[in-house]
Amino acid sequence: MAERWILHCDCNSFYASVELLSHPELRRRPVAVCGDPASRHGIVLAKNEPAKALGVKTAETIWQAKRKCPDLVLLAPHRERYVHYYKIINEIYCRCTDRVEPFSIDESWLDVTGSWQLFAQSPGDLADRLRAQVREATGLTVSVGVSFNKVFAKLGSDYKKPDATTLITRENFRDILWPLPARDMLFVGRSAAEKLAGMGIATIGDLAAADERALAAALGKLGHTLSRYARGLDDAPVRRWGEKEPVKSVGSGRTFPHDLTTAAEVRSALAALSDEVAARLRRHGLWAGAVQLTVRYASLQTITRQQRLAMSTHLARDLAGAAWQLMAANWREGTPVRMLTVTAQSLADQPAAVQQSFFEDAPRPDPRREKLERSLDAIRSKYGKGAIGAGSILQKDLGLGRLSMERREEEDEDDQRVKGPL
Repeated sequence: MAERWILHCDCNSFYASVELLSHPELRRRPVAVCGDPASRHGIVLAKNEPAKALGVKTAETIWQAKRKCPDLVLLAPHRERYVHYYKIINEIYCRCTDRVEPFSIDESWLDVTGSWQLFAQSPGDLADRLRAQVREATGLTVSVGVSFNKVFAKLGSDYKKPDATTLITRENFRDILWPLPARDMLFVGRSAAEKLAGMGIATIGDLAAADERALAAALGKLGHTLSRYARGLDDAPVRRWGEKEPVKSVGSGRTFPHDLTTAAEVRSALAALSDEVAARLRRHGLWAGAVQLTVRYASLQTITRQQRLAMSTHLARDLAGAAWQLMAANWREGTPVRMLTVTAQSLADQPAAVQQSFFEDAPRPDPRREKLERSLDAIRSKYGKGAIGAGSILQKDLGLGRLSMERREEEDEDDQRVKGPL
């Protein structure tokens, strides 16, 4: 059987690099692309290499970045430009294979197992050619990892930046990847990294050598997945261009113009977020079996809580009710809340059956509420998402009640996708 050859192509400092195409005079200066500080979205979305060298990090607040780098130049993001270049770059990838799977707006996997011979002397040579084509067409640079599976290809693209190709083979992956920190492994977040550190696992090599059952006991299903990844056993396919990934969850979150301190404010915010999530569920023909609530306090402490639903739903009232139950159990009124996110989980394309009982009322579908919320969908589809909403939301300055009578198309890209194991 022929060896698989997977490329992971990652645009270098994508947002910042796109913005610098319009500001070539800033290329040698430290630059960060940031949200609007006045709207409390003041975090670093991307930074260029000079800013990175001075310690500026993605997702840190603007004031933290400016403390490290007082001369940091801040640029506003332009999503339409990123989408424009995303399309151009992936069109280049699609010239050499139909198996092109975007991982984000600036990253894509390519399976070139059956096609690299048509375009280059080796898979590594093909990676170099693609980098040159992207640079010539857009002025942007790409780092490419070349390996026999998706995870190692991703680690390869991260290994050497900017504008580089890294080859990870069955013969060299232990030498190149195993000395790397365990937190560099795909899907190892802060919480997982802390648990691994508590087990004495510091590197990817430690992860590969660890007992898989112990990893599963500490991390659940993720433990099994990480063990396989570290040992080079990932066999996930690269999807064809345009092939949709199954939706695992649908969420909506906001950082508010001011901290929420009252129950009325929090309830209104949860209602608005749940309304957005429910509309997306209905648009995709999905039903939620669970709700997750993420709360970030003014102190920047963040908690996440989940709850199973008594019956599956795609109605805003049900999602908001469950979210408020989680909030009430984990929040004392008066404690300032900076950000909230409501996420529908355990999704299915049909409502789950409900066990009936002789002794108590079982939860039942509400046809009238279903009709009402679908009517809201129709109004918003015609006149815009802000055309109609609850008065309790519109009366509060939560950044959730902007009205618009402009007709707009709903884009699937607006649905937030939670990345999970491949």
